[in-house]
Order: sequence, then C-alpha cells, then structure tokens
Amino acid sequence: MIAPLELRERGAPEIAEEAVPACPVCDAIDSEPHASGFDYEMLTCRNEWRFVRCALCGHVWLNPRPALSTLPVIYPGDYYAYNYDQISAVALRAKALLDERKMRWILKHGAATTGAYLDIGCGDGRYLRVIERGGVPRDRLFGLELDEHSVAALAAQGYRAFCARVEDCDELPADTMDLVTMFHVIEHVDDPKRTVQRIVGWLAPGGLLAIETPNVDSLDGRLFGRGLWGGYHIPRHWSLFTTETLTRLLRECGLEIAAVRYQTGHSFWMYSFHHALRYGRHPFPRVARFFDPLRSLPFLGLFTAFDLVRSAFGFRTSAVLVVARRPATR
Repeated sequence: MIAPLELRERGAPEIAEEAVPACPVCDAIDSEPHASGFDYEMLTCRNEWRFVRCALCGHVWLNPRPALSTLPVIYPGDYYAYNYDQISAVALRAKALLDERKMRWILKHGAATTGAYLDIGCGDGRYLRVIERGGVPRDRLFGLELDEHSVAALAAQGYRAFCARVEDCDELPADTMDLVTMFHVIEHVDDPKRTVQRIVGWLAPGGLLAIETPNVDSLDGRLFGRGLWGGYHIPRHWSLFTTETLTRLLRECGLEIAAVRYQTGHSFWMYSFHHALRYGRHPFPRVARFFDPLRSLPFLGLFTAFDLVRSAFGFRTSAVLVVARRPATR
C-alpha cells in the first residue's frame, strides 16, 4: 500500500516500530491479519500500520506498533485531546450533557457517591467536576494525565492530579478508590492487562471500575473494517476490544462484571466517512471536509442521535462501556 500523497508531500518521517507477538488479552501467539492503514487523521508518520486478530480470543491489536520513544511524534502538541478549545461551544455543551448522563448511569451500580474518585486520562478535569457537583470534595478527586499543562492547571485548582502512566504511578494509596473511570484510554496503553491489574489494587472493596473503549464489533467497525474505520485512530490505538474480550480481561484481573452499555461513537462514524472520501479508491477531498468531527456540527449531531437511538434498542454501537466491581473480599 502506498502512503497517501499528503504524507509524502509534508515529509512525514518513518518512525521506529516494535513487535507485539502475543495477544495482550490471552497471551496466545497465533493471529491473522485484520486491517491496515496510515495515520489518516494527523499525518504524523508515513509508516503503514497493521492490526491483527487473535485466533483464540478474537482480540485485535496493532502489530508492530510505534516504539515508546516515538510517543511525542504520534501525540503532537496540537493533539485534540489536549486542546478542547478546538471544539465548538455547542458541541462541548452537548458533550457535557452526555457526560452527566453517563456518570449517573455508572453511579447507580453501587459506587459510593461521596468516596474517592480517580479519572485516568482526566484531560481538563471535566469528569472530576461532574463528581464534584455531586458533593465530593476536591481533596478526594484524583486524576492521571500525561499532559503536564493539564495536570498543573488541575493541581492549582486543588484537585489531586498527577502526570504519570498507570503503570508508573506510585502516588495513589491502595484499596481506597470507590470509583475509577477510564474513558477511551485503555486502547492507547501498551499492556492492558498490567494496567487493569494496577487499577484493581487501587480499588476499595466493592469499588467500581468503568471502562469505555471503541467497539470493533460495531456496524461502522464492520463497514469500514479494512483500514478506514475511525475507531482505529492509527497509530494511537494499540488494542481494540469487543464486549467479549473486554469483559474477559476484567474477569481475569479479578473483577465482577456489573453492567454493559453501548455508547455513541459519532467521531468514529465521521472519521470513517472522512477517511473513505479522502483516502479511498475514489477520493472526494472537498466532500471529506464535511465529515471532520472537530468542525462539522450538523453531522456530529446526526451521528450522535443515530447511535443514541440504536443503543436504546440494544444495538452494539461504536463504543462499549463496561462497569466492573472489585469483590468485597479478595
């Protein structure tokens, strides 16, 4: 496959890769090709990347993947997760309403509403503020984030924020967190099993872990599955789950599944159409611009409504949210 012309014209570099021969969920070695593609969203590198599917459990992962030393390349300073001011005020308000709805659903499954809360990948702290509005003081609100500026801003406001990966964080006390959330983070980590095991050690007995992640077993995941699906987020998504592989991982780490819910994946739908129209066999770049989720508010609303209706009728949408509970006794 030839790299897109834009990658060649801007002189995007070839970056170092590392192999991941074993399945991150079940450790099996046998796998089969699943999809391939390039960094269609941010054009940071010209490597062609390949996803494989585990022959035993069905988990999908990037193999090879970017070397850890290349993270500053594939997560540049203008990465959208660090710059929410790129998103329109209307879209941010709608997202805030969906955030409130999601947290209410999670909390009704038994998390202490006044206990310690940790958000992994906390960004600007929007979920910390949702829990704070429920009455939890800031000294019991914790966040992990890799962007130093976001962490500094949150710490200055009195939140317990730390700039660290889950695997490297030693600041959080064991057996204390009543609720931990991880929204669209686990697909980015290099070792999902080790990450979840570390989180389980922070959970209080009976505490909840809520993980939301792209659902490779979705309508858009199947329609655009050969490499243009927005949920691939090449090369920043390293593990892609189904409901079955995610719940298997959580159970193997000692957790009980409390609930499963399917979430909106509006940006995945939009990026899928964007990539197909811009980089597909018959490109229409001018039309593709209308499917940029950071700039096209009408289509953003349309795909959000589409997934809300589908999830209400039990369809598996572009993102899955699983709530798991640490048993009261080990």
